[in-house]
Amino acid sequence: MKFVPLVNAVLVSATLYALVFERDRLMGFVGSPPPPETAAPAEAPPQQAVAVQAVHSVARPVDQAVLTRGQTEAARRVEVRSETSARVISDPLRRGAEVRAGDVLCQLDPGTRLAALAEARAKLTEAQLNATAAEKLQAGGYRSESAAAAATASLQEAQAGLEAATREIGRLTITAPFDGILEDDSAELGSLLSAGSLCATVIALNPIRLVGFVAETEIDRIAPGATVAARLATGREVTGQVTYLSRSADATTRTFRIEAAVDNPDRTIREGQTVEMRIMAEGTQAHFLPASALTLNDAGDLGLRVAQDGVARFLPATFLRDTPEGVWLTGLPEAIDVIVVGQDYVTDGTALAVTLRDTPPATTPEPQR
Repeated sequence: MKFVPLVNAVLVSATLYALVFERDRLMGFVGSPPPPETAAPAEAPPQQAVAVQAVHSVARPVDQAVLTRGQTEAARRVEVRSETSARVISDPLRRGAEVRAGDVLCQLDPGTRLAALAEARAKLTEAQLNATAAEKLQAGGYRSESAAAAATASLQEAQAGLEAATREIGRLTITAPFDGILEDDSAELGSLLSAGSLCATVIALNPIRLVGFVAETEIDRIAPGATVAARLATGREVTGQVTYLSRSADATTRTFRIEAAVDNPDRTIREGQTVEMRIMAEGTQAHFLPASALTLNDAGDLGLRVAQDGVARFLPATFLRDTPEGVWLTGLPEAIDVIVVGQDYVTDGTALAVTLRDTPPATTPEPQR
């Protein structure tokens, strides 16, 4: 009976030893696999792709315009002035009258100029006779060379006198230098004009000139011959071409003068009218997309969500202009797949299940105003 507790103690010790030090073998003996020493990390479940709709967009050239304001000017303006002193003997032409090149604007009183012309002609005839006689006498040895030279000089002087008298007679008739319109009345009948006095002002309105000033940041985008679309204050729209670009900036405004010519056969465009000019400039590459495709990133930047390599990406974009059909955007790659449905429910790196749909048609945009 004394051996029973001892046997029980040995059995308990053997059991504890087996459970602690021989646990793997014991578990294998009873059929349970040993637990792994280190548990392997569980793999993350694959991310579920988000279904979106996208359009494939390719950048295309878009015309841009340089906008400026200015006014109309006459293509030609001349103040016709007298070159001599005399009294006006012609009836005045009234302002607004159309004149042709060569039409008489002011006729001046010849006074004694006709008599001076007759005297100059007579002196020329006398000088010609004296020169001829001197030449013959010199050839016969009856006159000195110096006397013959003096006769020749007198002849040339008489010719110059006649020419001066003739030109003075020509100054009595003041004519229009080109086809145009009288800006004011010509000199009144009986008024005395001195050399430099104004007879009339003639302007040419066909073609009409459009004058504006362009900022130095825009001047390099304009070239001579560029098309100009202009709108007058009355709402009338006309088209012309750039004829002049200033090479020197205005000292005060740092802007450059630009001129364009517009046909005005009926002269209905007047000088001094306010005009809005849109000068066609070199275009830029832009994408035409629905306005609903625009979104913002976390930083508040305007741009697009695009499908790239099966995931979503945000691309910042620059707004160019809008139309009723969509918007024009720049600053993007040449070809992109733009998410147009579901872009607000994805972020950068989100897996996508993309369905492409037709790209909206792009109408030719009007130049920017």
